Amino acid sequence: MELFGSESALLMSSDTGFDFLLKPIFLHGFSASLHVALLLVLLALWLVNRVKEAGGEGSKERLRQSKVSWYKQSLALCFVVSAFNIVLCLLSYFYWSGSGWSEDKLVTLSDYVLKALAWGGTCVHLHCQFSNYGEQKRFPFLLRIWWGFYFSISCYSLVIDIVLLKKHVSIPIQYLVSDVFSVITGFSLCIVAFFPLKEGEDTLLAEPLLNGDSSVGNDVELSEKKGGDTVTPYSNAGVFSLLTFSWMGPLIAAGNKKTLDLEDVPQLDNSDSVIGAFPKFRNRLEAADSEGTGVTTLKLVKGLFFSAWKEILLTGLLVLMNTVASYAGPYLIDTFVQYLNGQREFENEGYLLVTAFFVAKLVECLSQRWCFFKLQQVGIRLKAVLIAMIYNKSLTLSCQSKQSQTSGEIINYMTVDAERVGDFTWYMHDPWMVVLQVTLALLILYKNLGLAAIAAFAATILVMLANIPLGKLQENFQEKLMKSKDKRMKATSEVLRNMRILKLQGWEMKFLSKIIGLRNVEEGWLKRFIYTNAVTSFLFWVAPTFVSMATFGTCIFLGIPLESGKILSALATFRILQQPIYNLPDTISMMVQTKVSLDRIASFLRLEDLQPDVMEKLPRGSSDTAIEIVDGNFSWGLSSSAPTLRDINLKVLHGMRVAVCGTVGSGKSSLLSSILGELPKISGTLKLCGTKAYVPQSPWIQSGKIEENILFGKEMERERYETVLEACTLKKDLEILSFGDQTVIGERGINLSGGQKQRIQIARALYQDADIYLFDDPFSAVDAHTGSHLFKEVLLGILSSKTVIYVTHQVEFLPAADLILVMKNGRITQAGKYNDILDSGADFRELVGAHNKALSALDSVEAGSSSEKCGNEADGAGEMQKEGKEGNESGKVDDAGPKGQLVEEEEREKGKVGFSVYWKYITTAYGGALVPFVVLSQILFQIFQIGSNYWMAWASPVSADAKPPVGNSTLLLVYLALAIASAFCVFSRSIFLRVAGYKTATLLFQKMHLCIFRAPMLFFDSTPSGRILNRASTDQSAADLNIPFQVGAFVFAVIQLLGIIAVMSQAAWQIFLIFIPVISTCIWYQQYYISSARELARLVGVCKAPVIQNFSETISGATTIRSFDQESRFQQQNMILMDAYNRPSFHVNSAMEWLCFRLDMLSSITFAFSLFFLISIPEGIIDPAIAGLAVTYGLNLNMLQAWVVWTVCSMENKIISVERILQYSSIPSEPALVIETNCPDQSWPFRGEVHINDLQVRYAPHMPLVLRGLTCTFPGGLKTGIVGRTGSGKTTLIQTLFRIVDPAAGQIIIDGVNISSIGLHDLRLRLSIIPQDPTMFEGTVRSNLDPLEEYTDEQIWEALDKCQLGDEVRNKEGKLESSVSENGENWSMGQRQLVCLGRVLLKKSKILVLDEATASVDTATDNLIQTTLKVHFSECTVLTIAHRITSVIDSDMVLLLSQGVIEEFDSPARLLENKSSSFAQLVAEYSMRSK
Repeated sequence: MELFGSESALLMSSDTGFDFLLKPIFLHGFSASLHVALLLVLLALWLVNRVKEAGGEGSKERLRQSKVSWYKQSLALCFVVSAFNIVLCLLSYFYWSGSGWSEDKLVTLSDYVLKALAWGGTCVHLHCQFSNYGEQKRFPFLLRIWWGFYFSISCYSLVIDIVLLKKHVSIPIQYLVSDVFSVITGFSLCIVAFFPLKEGEDTLLAEPLLNGDSSVGNDVELSEKKGGDTVTPYSNAGVFSLLTFSWMGPLIAAGNKKTLDLEDVPQLDNSDSVIGAFPKFRNRLEAADSEGTGVTTLKLVKGLFFSAWKEILLTGLLVLMNTVASYAGPYLIDTFVQYLNGQREFENEGYLLVTAFFVAKLVECLSQRWCFFKLQQVGIRLKAVLIAMIYNKSLTLSCQSKQSQTSGEIINYMTVDAERVGDFTWYMHDPWMVVLQVTLALLILYKNLGLAAIAAFAATILVMLANIPLGKLQENFQEKLMKSKDKRMKATSEVLRNMRILKLQGWEMKFLSKIIGLRNVEEGWLKRFIYTNAVTSFLFWVAPTFVSMATFGTCIFLGIPLESGKILSALATFRILQQPIYNLPDTISMMVQTKVSLDRIASFLRLEDLQPDVMEKLPRGSSDTAIEIVDGNFSWGLSSSAPTLRDINLKVLHGMRVAVCGTVGSGKSSLLSSILGELPKISGTLKLCGTKAYVPQSPWIQSGKIEENILFGKEMERERYETVLEACTLKKDLEILSFGDQTVIGERGINLSGGQKQRIQIARALYQDADIYLFDDPFSAVDAHTGSHLFKEVLLGILSSKTVIYVTHQVEFLPAADLILVMKNGRITQAGKYNDILDSGADFRELVGAHNKALSALDSVEAGSSSEKCGNEADGAGEMQKEGKEGNESGKVDDAGPKGQLVEEEEREKGKVGFSVYWKYITTAYGGALVPFVVLSQILFQIFQIGSNYWMAWASPVSADAKPPVGNSTLLLVYLALAIASAFCVFSRSIFLRVAGYKTATLLFQKMHLCIFRAPMLFFDSTPSGRILNRASTDQSAADLNIPFQVGAFVFAVIQLLGIIAVMSQAAWQIFLIFIPVISTCIWYQQYYISSARELARLVGVCKAPVIQNFSETISGATTIRSFDQESRFQQQNMILMDAYNRPSFHVNSAMEWLCFRLDMLSSITFAFSLFFLISIPEGIIDPAIAGLAVTYGLNLNMLQAWVVWTVCSMENKIISVERILQYSSIPSEPALVIETNCPDQSWPFRGEVHINDLQVRYAPHMPLVLRGLTCTFPGGLKTGIVGRTGSGKTTLIQTLFRIVDPAAGQIIIDGVNISSIGLHDLRLRLSIIPQDPTMFEGTVRSNLDPLEEYTDEQIWEALDKCQLGDEVRNKEGKLESSVSENGENWSMGQRQLVCLGRVLLKKSKILVLDEATASVDTATDNLIQTTLKVHFSECTVLTIAHRITSVIDSDMVLLLSQGVIEEFDSPARLLENKSSSFAQLVAEYSMRSK
């Protein structure tokens, strides 16, 4: 038998008349004729279908069609037959073209061409007819007949081959290969045609290499259940499916037909799910910390290792296999070059070499794909368990620990540090793998170059040592970069939480400059980090050249002959060695970064928890005493000399109502905290019997539905639920809301009024049906009527048999208590019933006295009003009421627009990432001017690299006895010159790329943050801060550190691939032809894959925000969560969110391996074909050295081909971060801050008159109207009180005055200036407000009072004295520089409110707005604030929203709002005359309640 042998021997000597039946020309001619017939039939069918479609029948028919059993297998078989015949055709053509053409050869070649076309046509036909699903269960009759006929002819041809071989007739090998292949494929097609797959049957081939779609129906579903309800097919996939990643087929096929959503993505396997993996990790960590000394970095590493040790060992084995297989190529190159040079050891040595190369490639590909997949799987698991651990820890932190760790820092542990530990799994095996690779490389070099291998080893060690100082520098810069990022994220988080107050005060641009200042510090470290990285990159790109220079120089010095085969083997070895050496800096950098992250996580996990022994919990019903404190001393700071609470003795029996009162800062809230176990105990005992529920002073509301907030993890009991809603007067509010109790609440309850938030909190506590209830002044944020109702229905009604402790500033609620505790300076100064303690001490008398004083003012107004004559009845009030009602009518008409939730689901782009995103990215810095330089540097680098290798291969002799073309010195000098040129190019490339990347990241940051800070308040109301923080943290990190290198890597990989194709085609141009179908197939695969991968990557981004959101909400509500004993539910919820985030992460990684496996197979086959072709060419036609160079480069082909596609996909996945940043860089902004052409006068507003004309307001176009046609005038210099039920529109009116919300219709005019016509800062900086939620920022007392740095110290002290905080601040060590912690948590709520008063006293505006300004303070402090305001704002327009009637009763005018319309507007005296007026009823009720 001979390869592509002569056909002359086939002419047989027999004289029978049937000789022609045995001749190849007949067989190939007959086969060609049949395939022409098949082509004609396919063409006819295509034309018929086109006609039908034109007539409108085709579309209906297609809708009726269904998935044919075995469809994908038959499609794959037809494709393989077509591809096989293309390869045979090319091989035959290349060989026969050199030896002349005969009739037999032409017929055979025609047969191959027609077979390729016919089977390709069958593929297309199958795809068009059956890719959509229908009722048909079998292939068409004619197609099945054809397949049977094809199998028969193939069998006949094979029998002829065997007969000829038995007669010792020589036949070309491709005939035998072709016939064996045809029989196998023909037999497979017969099975497909005549044995359809039964319903529900599963086989090994059920998930073929192409994909494994199991969809049913027109809508793509992954199974009968939605993907989200099924466990990933990976869990129960067969061996073949696992090896080839075919189990990913259904998901990729689904993504190709529709946009994937989270419910399409299957659930994780139990071992990968955080719910399954976390308990194992926690047990391992506890076992590692058996002595209880706290979590150290080493213990954390042990816990992580043992929770995934099987996978880590398996990946280690795969790395070993991959490394050994990758060195098979360099080891065999010298032998291959000698074989091409004619030095052959035995027959068929060439085939054996090709087989060895091919098998080594297959092992390398399979082990690499599986290694990467398993490493990513481990990474996802480890990251998830660490996040769960951090989350659980954040729920148990003590208050001191919390003060040292802000929420921004804790979120960074999760978003950055845990993520980095997960990413480290990629680099886990690199340290020992480098040692193994260097050892194998030295053995190969020693075999080829003898002692020169020692020089190579020394040079390699030098290169590695050069990395140590760079690694240390990088570690230092990385740590500083992380710390500066922490600070920035902390500030960003705080600003986003308080954006409303910043906008009201006109401070947002000042705080933006503060964040940009923090970013500038971060950028300083980022710049150092990336430039150090550039030097590292340069050193390691030139490392192989440096090592090869040292090695070849030593060879010449020692007189070791340099032959082209040995040089090529050495070059291939250096090339493979380049990867671990090049990755070494990344590995060291990653090890350093991971150690920093593990240290940070371990130090966080070591922080002190809440004292476990602070409280003794007694079994429910075991004691008559609900709460008992004996000699209790408690302190927020254990190191502080003065305890927060001293000598506390308290005994509360079951069913008692206990009221706690006292002045601001007396320790009331701290007493509740001590009962909850939140306040560290210094001494004494605390016992608690029964379950507890807590209502904090600052409402903590979760984002989600109102119903979920009330149920708070309990099952729905409709009767109890309705009772609770009724008691908390929530039914009316729910009727107003478009979606009732299904309305989604924005972050921190942003779309609810203060009173609604408070009542939802109370409802949540009531629904829990606890034994002990702790209320921290819950009635302060609701109006008088609602407060009375709540007290009566809740405390005296539903909770009449429960133990209740309530803090209150409202004296009217004290008489109902069984026990009143009066607090002062952290002590209980008085305790007893109302009447008993009224006479026994000054503290309580002082509180009651302040209350009575306020009531007497109320009585005097009432008395004054009743003594007035009734002659002015037709005055303004009646008109105003009429106007209000008219406004209401018009409002109703306007309110017919569409309704929608305020918080919409996070928007994600769909479909392909637009070219515009890439274009914007590359042209952001210097208009893209640096991009051509980066590309040119890489092209030149590639040319010099190939040139130097080409030079070494050409200029060295093929064997020891051949004469070298040039001398040794010339050989080395030219190589050195080319090496220096390539080093210069790679250095310039590194610098250009990093400069462009750094500048782009900086500009993207500035643009996004400017847009966010200039966004209207609606954006912050409807966007949870987690989404913004995700972009400022994760996406910005990607722009800083990943994306420039991803884009660069893509360009470099494409240029390298083109270089390899050029080198391989140079050896034999015919090889170029095989690249065309292979690259086409690669592009098709990439296109097929990318639609799923892109959406999965976007889902990863979208699913991350809820995790961060839940995290930040939990940190701020940890006290509430603990008080309800709900830690385990929240931990479970966090795990569910984590799994939802990990599902797309796991599947996006698996999809990448699915693609890379197929590309690896294609490139391995291409490489094998190239080798097969090189050994088939007769000796002497091709230069063995150049052929060897082609093989040297070809060894990298599969890696590079996969790398090109991987970088394309990875770049598209990463560029989504830029897409997300750009999304927030185009938010519609608020109107201009300053309008130069229309600036108001410096003295404006000079009178402070506010005229409102037909004002209509809605929060968003899809939301209902909140204010419906208000018309009124607030006279200048007078005090106007604004009252009304919760949710009546009081706060909305104030927000419209400050243009936080712009009117839908109507206008507000202040002193003749329409506020919509001037700049926002011109308006907001001229008005003052004391907001409902008193806000303080982290910093100092000075920075909180005067963030814009406009006032002197004297002015600030004066303001502090006026607001009664002067002495408090003077007693602090730092005076004005005294620190304020995050959210002002080291100041009481009342003190924070006084700081807000201090701000307005400094500002001295003509118009002052008080929005529930005294809700959080006791009556005495309220009186003090009112007196201060009267003195210092006597000539100003003061608008007061208040629930305490005493705060508005002495106003000049009162505006009463109801459901967004004006119900009444007149002086208090006039309104009180009419006893039926709503205001009079409100006052009467308050008076009655308070007496």
